[in-house]
Amino acid sequence: MAAVRRYDILDTPPDGAYDRVAALAARLFDMPVATVTIVDEDRIWFKAAHGLDGVTQIGRDPGLCGSAVLRDDTTVIPDTLADPVACSNPLVAGPMGVRFYAAAPIITADGHRLGTVNVLDTRPRELDEADADTLADLAAMVRDQLELRLSALNAVRAEQERRKAEQERRQAEEEARQRAERDKAAITEFASTLQRTLVPPVLPAVPGLELACHYKTASPQEVGGDVYDVFPVGGGRWAFFLGDVCGKGAEAASITSLTRYTLRAAALVDADPTAALQALNTALLLDAAVGTRFCTAVIGMIEPSAGDGFTVKVATGGHPPAYHLRPIDGSGVRVEEVRAKGGMLVGAFAEATFASRTLRLEPGQGLLLYTDGLTEARTADGEMLAEDGLAAFLAKRRRPISAAALIEDTVALLDTLPDTERDDVAVLALSVPTADAAPVGITATAHSAAAPPAPADNFVGQENRRP
Repeated sequence: MAAVRRYDILDTPPDGAYDRVAALAARLFDMPVATVTIVDEDRIWFKAAHGLDGVTQIGRDPGLCGSAVLRDDTTVIPDTLADPVACSNPLVAGPMGVRFYAAAPIITADGHRLGTVNVLDTRPRELDEADADTLADLAAMVRDQLELRLSALNAVRAEQERRKAEQERRQAEEEARQRAERDKAAITEFASTLQRTLVPPVLPAVPGLELACHYKTASPQEVGGDVYDVFPVGGGRWAFFLGDVCGKGAEAASITSLTRYTLRAAALVDADPTAALQALNTALLLDAAVGTRFCTAVIGMIEPSAGDGFTVKVATGGHPPAYHLRPIDGSGVRVEEVRAKGGMLVGAFAEATFASRTLRLEPGQGLLLYTDGLTEARTADGEMLAEDGLAAFLAKRRRPISAAALIEDTVALLDTLPDTERDDVAVLALSVPTADAAPVGITATAHSAAAPPAPADNFVGQENRRP
């Protein structure tokens, strides 16, 4: 029965190949009836029936085929009425009155008997050995046809399974791709949201100063380690800082947050920017969660001076030098490093010392601060831009010195560098407009790869003229 199920032949539609076998058997043996039957558990099912119209199946017991299928050789019953089993078969005892029956079993290659090829007559007959062999050959032809059908079925099933597996694979890949995109979007949104908490959404309006900044993270899926801020400290004075925390990601973000709010708090307490760096150094060393992470930072205090301009006191902690830009009579720009000697890394050593220097920012002059993602970017020839390259670029500028123009030109420089995706880049510019400079107004928000695109430009620029 398992073999019968394996060939999946029961209750299938008529098939010309089996019909031809039945017709051939009837002609060869000059019989009125010939059939190809499959023996089921409780029935004899006719796959082909020549001369037996309207009959598709009969009961297995008592049966002619049910007995013949149990034998390995051809069964021959010359007179069914003389056979104690066959005489009660409906085909014998019924209206058809079958008197002769012969059947050869359909035997599979592995020895299972599926059914029989039968010839029947309404009168007693004899079947010699050659005829018995011929009937066995017809049964073998049915067996071969069943094998071909099974092979085709298996090929179709294998192809269906292959297509199903391929479809499932593509579906799994598509689901994995969609999950990855959702995860990527969620990570990007998380990074963007977290990033926006670490930098000011817009720069404040400082009377008499123009401010601009640019910020781009190395990856939209990572929170950058660069931080900047500009805020009032009372008495008409303002503080600004720019820092670079070691590392990236959520852990670096916690240090970035600590850096920003420690510097803001310290600057409100003490007007000396070196005191703010010392407070940050202590905070980083005392926070066990920080571990061995450190940062570099530059912080400055801005105070309006008599007449036009500002006095700026700048302190550094292991950070690249800021650049003081002053126009040269005629054309060109003088670029001077603002480097306070002795400023050590922040958060690396308990005995770290920090240094400061004071400069005057006059109308038409500017101050540029940046993180090392700018100077460590590679040029087309594979060399780092470095501080000398940045200074040389700034010295060649021919545009008036304004914070907005400085940021625009620096971003344009970044766009020419092929290798700017390895590190975050933060740039902060301050400038004092000249009396005849047209106000630039307020531009778009700061640009960040981990934040939504700015609605207009890639920088923040604000100017407020002093009355």
